[in-house]
Amino acid sequence: MDTIIGMRRLFTSESITNGHPDKVCDQIADGILDELLSADPFSRSACEVTAEPGALHIMGEITTNADIDYKEVARRVIRSIGYTKPEYGFDDSAEITVSLHQQSGDIAMGVDSAYEDRTTLGAGDQGMMFGYASSEADEYMPMALALSRKLTMALRDARENGTLSFLRPDGKSQITVEYDGRKPVRIAAVVLSAQHDEDIALDTLRSALKDTVIMPNLPRELLDSDTQFFINPTGRFVLGGPAADTGLTGRKIIADTYGGYAHHGGGAFSGKDPTKVDRSAALMLRNIAKTIVAAGAADECELQAAYAIGVAEPVSLSAFTYGTGKISEERIVKWITDHYDLRPEGMIERFGLRRPVYLASASFGAFGRTDVSMPWEIVDEEAKSDLIRLL
Repeated sequence: MDTIIGMRRLFTSESITNGHPDKVCDQIADGILDELLSADPFSRSACEVTAEPGALHIMGEITTNADIDYKEVARRVIRSIGYTKPEYGFDDSAEITVSLHQQSGDIAMGVDSAYEDRTTLGAGDQGMMFGYASSEADEYMPMALALSRKLTMALRDARENGTLSFLRPDGKSQITVEYDGRKPVRIAAVVLSAQHDEDIALDTLRSALKDTVIMPNLPRELLDSDTQFFINPTGRFVLGGPAADTGLTGRKIIADTYGGYAHHGGGAFSGKDPTKVDRSAALMLRNIAKTIVAAGAADECELQAAYAIGVAEPVSLSAFTYGTGKISEERIVKWITDHYDLRPEGMIERFGLRRPVYLASASFGAFGRTDVSMPWEIVDEEAKSDLIRLL
């Protein structure tokens, strides 16, 4: 939501916990991908998962020499999330079915041998991908998403460490930030919905969530007497996860990326091996955008690349700094092409993407994370130094 109010505007982003039904599916898909890559780094995967009360289905295209137990991987992920009790309506005893086939030979032919150079990989699909970074938050992320994520991660932590023992795995947060121009100046609204045990009183629940989850994780200087708080606004959230709402991979692409503040090409991440540029190019563009902002070349940077299936080089590359750039967008694009290999093989090699690095990114977002190590979040210091010299 982007609403103009005089010279000010509001922007809202949401985050979801790892127990959200769609995130359950994303984590299982990426748990399977990590398992495949551990045994066969050249595995191809386009794995989809759907979950419902007491049942889960794994489907899609997988080509691999690995021999893994897909059902056991799924049960392990379900347990790690916290769905371990029958009263939740969905747990690791769920009925699991598997229907997988190999990648289409027509697609594999283009990926194995790129159009312009038969010795390198071609892009696994056509499409456009975006990368973004901003100086408005320490994580180089949009403020609303960075703060809403802090709340959902605090929900998870309070449940797992027993601080709020009445919590269950599902939950959502939403933060509305008010901007003066491009500067965040206050938090206008906070929404938090947390799945909970049946016997907790609503007033006790709301008070505990505000004191333990919300207030310690939001900047006090951005809160004021007019900030609105909506904590479990329906009054009851006992049934959650796949028991309450069917889950499916790839339905939370906005929470996975930039909270709607930047553009999105439409391609989901989870379950896809790195030959799919939906994933690898989005990771690369985020890394480059973050390096640009970290170098001080812009306060805000969005990059777009587009690919044709079976073609290694991107068919287009653009940069947008929204008036915050210290050098021209044309010079930024030239600097990128001088320093980065945007072909699938180059992106895979830069970040070591043929190894199990994906499960951690399947919940709480793929970008701006400080709690886990993600290679695409590491600023390239050599490229950064070279860019600084251009300023």
